[in-house]
Amino acid sequence: MAQKKRIGYKDAGVSIEEADRTVSAIRGMARRTFTSGVLTDIGSFGGGFRLRGFREPVLVSSADGVGTKLKLAFLTRRHSTIGEDLVNHCVNDIAVQGAAPLFFLDYFATGKLDAGVATEVVSGIARGCRANGCALIGGETAEMPGLYAPGEYDLAGFIVGAVERKHLLTGASIRPGDVLLGLPSTGLHTNGYSLARKLLFEVAGHTPETRLEGLRDTLADELLKLHRSYLSPLRALHQAGLIKGAAHITGGGITDNTPRILPKGLGVRIDLGSWPILPIFELLRRLGNIPVDDWRRTFNLGIGMILVVSPQALPKAARILDKLRESWHRIGTVIRTRGPRVVYQ
Repeated sequence: MAQKKRIGYKDAGVSIEEADRTVSAIRGMARRTFTSGVLTDIGSFGGGFRLRGFREPVLVSSADGVGTKLKLAFLTRRHSTIGEDLVNHCVNDIAVQGAAPLFFLDYFATGKLDAGVATEVVSGIARGCRANGCALIGGETAEMPGLYAPGEYDLAGFIVGAVERKHLLTGASIRPGDVLLGLPSTGLHTNGYSLARKLLFEVAGHTPETRLEGLRDTLADELLKLHRSYLSPLRALHQAGLIKGAAHITGGGITDNTPRILPKGLGVRIDLGSWPILPIFELLRRLGNIPVDDWRRTFNLGIGMILVVSPQALPKAARILDKLRESWHRIGTVIRTRGPRVVYQ
């Protein structure tokens, strides 16, 4: 039987007007990230980028999300940094292979579009892109009624960078005796939030505004600390020819991420006590009585990036990092192994 009442897209839960308002706000923010390589405007069916300045370029790409850190944004209604988290995570993933970021695309999906929230999220994406010299050349804003809980959204990012083929970082030159340098994280970055939320809010019964002994900030401030970018120190050391390999310490921690850059037959010895483990990680371990191995594979424990340099290159690398005012710790050594590839001692 035909429906007599007129039913449009808005009646199904999709507002074209709200989408237009969102795109209009995003367009200006995105344009402010454009570099000379951008050939198309926001609103084109595809983003165009001209690659220049390379003899034998290798394009390096990555895609990622923010994970359940989004739940903290929903809970606190603080959306301005979550996009910057996303950009920095993606930038780090290609920077460890020697690539400089070229352009970024985002995917924002929600059940009912709120132009204010979407604009706040994308403002963080744009800020992250500008800070990393990366152009936000496009993306997708999707409104899908019934697919997401009210007030919630999902966020993903896609990045493309480039590096000269001869300068691609693969870890192939890493040898026994090489030194591991750890660069500090700001906190959880974008990993371990499912466990952290369970322990802090479900098990312990805290709220985002709770202040706990040993932490300088509220739990909301602590958990929403920015996933930092390591592009500046990585590029400085790479351009000086000092890095043999680099590992972004995300899900899986030091235990699972470091072996990804090691040649066959090599492992690392991690020197316990060689860097300060952030209080938030110690707090979580105590709350959940988390087994040590699980703890090390869930959280970064205060180290967000590991660099591998030769012992001979260490003094020069240290000078460069110090000049950049970049904190660093000598946290271990590359070893030969037929057993576990990461040994803590």
